Amino acid sequence: MTLVVFTIFSCSKPAPSYVRVEGQMLGTFMLVSAQTQLPSSEIYQKMMHIDSVAKKSMSIFDSESLLSRVNRNETDSLDEHIIHCLELSRRISAVSDGAYDVTIAPLVEAYGFAGKERQAEVNVDSLLEFVGIDKVRVEAGRLVKDDSRLRLDFNSIAKGYVVDMAAQELERLGVENYLVDIGGEVRCCGVNDKGGAWRVGVETPFDGNNNVGAHVQQVITLTDCSMATSGNYRRYYLDEQGRKVAHTIDPHTGRSVITDLLSATVVAPTCAEADAYGTMFMAMGLERAINVAQELEQSGVMVYFIAAGEGDDFEVYYSSKLAPAIKSTEGFREIE
Repeated sequence: MTLVVFTIFSCSKPAPSYVRVEGQMLGTFMLVSAQTQLPSSEIYQKMMHIDSVAKKSMSIFDSESLLSRVNRNETDSLDEHIIHCLELSRRISAVSDGAYDVTIAPLVEAYGFAGKERQAEVNVDSLLEFVGIDKVRVEAGRLVKDDSRLRLDFNSIAKGYVVDMAAQELERLGVENYLVDIGGEVRCCGVNDKGGAWRVGVETPFDGNNNVGAHVQQVITLTDCSMATSGNYRRYYLDEQGRKVAHTIDPHTGRSVITDLLSATVVAPTCAEADAYGTMFMAMGLERAINVAQELEQSGVMVYFIAAGEGDDFEVYYSSKLAPAIKSTEGFREIE
């Protein structure tokens, strides 16, 4: 028996080290930290393949992507990625009473947030005729539109979905401990290279904060979940009257959302959910976002809201179940 045990121990292999892979995906930075025996070059190639697949499917910036061709009515055939994102979007739209809607593409384009030149005068009432997720449906893998001018925009969910794709690929390769970060959208599993939970920063939301990671307002410890943050402090412009036009559009009014909610960080089972819920909360405004966050907590969704306070101060609201993961809650308001 002693000999057998000795043989087992002598043949055991040390745990593989962590590899760090960096690059560009979806036009933003990509970081993967994973405990694996695979070379970093192989992980990188896997990520680049996912990036290519996602862009060919859902990019609104690639005129030859499947989504672009669907929006131009050149085809009505959908792939698994578009179908998944559309159905998840429909569920989140229902939760938000329409505050979240991926059919706002005509409005996003008109305001200049989809790679198109913004219109001098946006005819909101006219464009709202082609907005409403209830006006599109999937039948036998094909998109049916009530009006051919309806278009889809998955920018509020696609990045999170691609993070999920990357995480699922790592798991398929047998990786149990990893973190995937694409442009600040994160999914993690297991432990980091120090044996503890992963630590993810929440940025301070102020106008002009364009240096990713330079201004961290909070650190949240995570494992076996996803996190995404939405905010209007980077993607906006000032119109001719000096008014701030932010990229979050209210599907009900067709206009840029004006709210005291500066950023919405969401922790959820999948990154696609976290990504979409973040946009949803920003479109709702602070008071309603807090109420809906209370309802969603039983579904494993937790939030960390940063709102404008008096002067240059911030007010922070967080889900009660998220408290153990937050470094400090002093002066913050718990959402019960």
